[in-house]
Amino acid sequence: MEVETMLMRTDPFRDLDRLTQQAFGTHGTMARPSVVPMDAWRDGDRFIVEFDLPGVEPSSIDLDVERNVVTIRAERAARASDAELIAAERPRGVFSRQLILGDNLDTEHIDAGYAAGVLTLNIPVAEKAKPRKISVTSRGEDRQTISA
Repeated sequence: MEVETMLMRTDPFRDLDRLTQQAFGTHGTMARPSVVPMDAWRDGDRFIVEFDLPGVEPSSIDLDVERNVVTIRAERAARASDAELIAAERPRGVFSRQLILGDNLDTEHIDAGYAAGVLTLNIPVAEKAKPRKISVTSRGEDRQTISA
């Protein structure tokens, strides 16, 4: 089973953000981050997705599942200090990303964990998508099992 059939990558705001940044020059700290970097892979009967969210408090992470759409939101708070800012390359504010999962994943049993700035989702492959054995019978002969 191909990973592409399990996950359809979508970020409808990425192109809009890129155009806005180019048009208005908002590459600074006030710009909404254009993407939350992620890796995704299948490991046996589980599909694993990791999102980079360094410097984000775990309490600011919000994870929602509606049908086959997973939405991740997190916030890196603005600095509270009045100190003069010399460089600001780390975006602040709200981050979000949506994933459209294939029907072959079990969205009812997603586990999530956050450690060392990485949000990890473990999504089991649905029972209906797992390989199974089918018994074949013929007249007058014993049953034979053929892998599907």
